[in-house]
Amino acid sequence: MKIFRWILGSVVGLVVLVFVLQLVASERVEVVELHTLDEQGEEVITRLWVVDDSGYQYLRVGEGGSGWFSRIQANGEFEVTRNDRRYKYTAVLREEESERINELMRDKYGWGDSLIEILVGGREASIPIELQLAN
Repeated sequence: MKIFRWILGSVVGLVVLVFVLQLVASERVEVVELHTLDEQGEEVITRLWVVDDSGYQYLRVGEGGSGWFSRIQANGEFEVTRNDRRYKYTAVLREEESERINELMRDKYGWGDSLIEILVGGREASIPIELQLAN
């Protein structure tokens, strides 16, 4: 019984450690708030990493997509809060910029990006999302 409790405690401890490391890695450098609308028209706020390149801001989504990415595609326009300023944007997928944006994310977010990459299984097929100001 002691061995079972020790194994269970170790597994739970490892899960908690990974969760805390992911949280620290995700929040220790700049994070923006993405404001999208769900199917009921309710606002959903998602905290994401962002990088700048050639005058544009970029988000990144994994090849499997995500709820926030689906909401962007469904609604067309969305808002991002960065540095306490909120702007309306449209998204342009820039798959050809994947290597460059991944490099910028690695440079900016350091070990946090590497940790998340290990947890999600790589960044090779991620899709950069260029933010363009909406009219």
